[in-house]
Amino acid sequence: MYDYLITTKHTAIMSKKQTAVEFLEICFIRNASISLDEWKTARKMFEQQIMDSHLMGLIRPLEMEATKQAEQYYNENYGE
Repeated sequence: MYDYLITTKHTAIMSKKQTAVEFLEICFIRNASISLDEWKTARKMFEQQIMDSHLMGLIRPLEMEATKQAEQYYNENYGE
């Protein structure tokens, strides 16, 4: 989940980490509708969440490989 504070108007709604869908759900429950501004805010949140997920998918395997190489180096030079 993500903590996005896009506009001052939505700060109270977005006081905790939440997904774009949770944000829209809260807006709908409060107003029984969703404004265009709220929709655009949720769309921006969703786009950022997709980019963040993609980036983590790229970074995580590199971190795992670096850890494996560091352990291998240690074991070859100092360990088992």
